[in-house]
Amino acid sequence: MPSTNHKKAASFWKGKSVFLTGHTGFKGSWLSIWLHVMGARVTGYALDPPAEPNLYRLAGIQNITDSIIGDIRDTISLQQALTSSAPEIVIHMAAQPLVRQSYRSPVDTYSTNVMGTVNLFEAVRQCHSVRAVVNVTTDKCYENQEFDHPLREDEPLGGFDPYSSSKACSEIVTAAWRSSFFNPDDYARHRVAIATARAGNVIGGGDWAKDRLVPDCIRALEADEPIRIRNPHAVRPWQHVLEPLSGYLVLAQRLYEDGFEFGGGWNFGPDVEDVKPVEWIAGRLCEKWGGDAKFEVDIGDHPHEANYLRLDILKAQARLGWYPRWSLERALDATLEWVREWQNGGDLVEQTLAQIEQYEMCGEQN
Repeated sequence: MPSTNHKKAASFWKGKSVFLTGHTGFKGSWLSIWLHVMGARVTGYALDPPAEPNLYRLAGIQNITDSIIGDIRDTISLQQALTSSAPEIVIHMAAQPLVRQSYRSPVDTYSTNVMGTVNLFEAVRQCHSVRAVVNVTTDKCYENQEFDHPLREDEPLGGFDPYSSSKACSEIVTAAWRSSFFNPDDYARHRVAIATARAGNVIGGGDWAKDRLVPDCIRALEADEPIRIRNPHAVRPWQHVLEPLSGYLVLAQRLYEDGFEFGGGWNFGPDVEDVKPVEWIAGRLCEKWGGDAKFEVDIGDHPHEANYLRLDILKAQARLGWYPRWSLERALDATLEWVREWQNGGDLVEQTLAQIEQYEMCGEQN
């Protein structure tokens, strides 16, 4: 049976009009399914899926959303799509989301992640139905000095690589539009509340992106090849995809119901015991996969990536009542369960829905 919390959330989202950018991606597909189950009317706007295979097509996302294939850098197309759908809530997830890709294509990374955000907020200015906007950035938007403490929302923004820097810029753009056009002091007039969400390293079934640790590991395991890892000692805040999505949903609801008081930046990360090094993840996946699975270190030259990253989630816990529900072990198990369902030709929609329900039930038990 659905949990009480789920019933409350479903009651809020039922009938809500949501404009979701990036709905063809890994996280966007999961969120499209979750919103659909709760009764929301979702308009998706994004480029074609970035990988093959992809969850968007396997789960038939185009059948449960008003799916518009478009580029957030296309100002006119984006504005027309947003205005015509008349959303109450906007969740902005469209992005160039990969660090290594940002080294290969820095201009595309900045034009998508920075000007795409500008275009989104300019479209919101022209759409008077919008009441809440969540701009999803990243845990890498901070000026990470790699101190041995979790990063808080009030710490300086920055970024070594083009991806991280571009997401810090997206945060700054959001703050500028909030101050200039959606100022809390003038909330009674514009009625738009804006926040940014910074999540950890997300894992889960349906992610086939290149240069992400877990999808790369799964590809190697499926091919019966050693997993090759670049930075074995790099520490990251790993979490199942449902964790940050639940945070985005809670945040959007509070913005809609309570307004600008819930604006600003919000971290959504795992508990401290689930902040683990890359080699730990690779090792646990090998153990869970079984057989002769193993990993080795790729000693080639690689672009710079931070060695230590951890998020402070006290603000989300205290003010939103949001807490991580699944341990990292459970997240890895859920990912492999999903992958095995895919390998066996099973019903991936049912598998995805089952994991959403399991996650919701876990929240009720907590």
